[in-house]
Amino acid sequence: MIEKPLTGDDVEFLTTLHGDEDVSFVVLMQPRGDQADVLLRAIDDVALGELKEAVREGDEPEGDEAKAPAERGLAVSLAALRAAGCEARGQVVEDHPLARLKDMVDEAGADEVIVLTEPHYVEEFFHRDWASRARHKVGVPVLKLFAHSE
Repeated sequence: MIEKPLTGDDVEFLTTLHGDEDVSFVVLMQPRGDQADVLLRAIDDVALGELKEAVREGDEPEGDEAKAPAERGLAVSLAALRAAGCEARGQVVEDHPLARLKDMVDEAGADEVIVLTEPHYVEEFFHRDWASRARHKVGVPVLKLFAHSE
């Protein structure tokens, strides 16, 4: 589960986590703006010392406006995983991402879930972040990783 396109560093890290084992990925991406409200994202930006980002949070596309960028980001991420030699498929998830994640784990017979996001300090503190919530829902190990920035 991702919230922004994978960087080259993300792809390298993900594809080497299990050594030489063949791995395949089912990537779920939620459009920005739906995973946390503007205030929580702004607080996270301030906590990271990214004051300019905090000011711009209100300018981020939300809802339907966020779907097209999410679809492009997903396509870029899938292409990068495939270029690294992995099988990869995915979809943009607009509603109930954790319910869809649970369904996808069951459908794919997944061995684990990787949640790759920016730090979300407020949500993490209260265990309301995707990884914390997924651990109680999906029935397989959940690995939480922080996305790289480019």
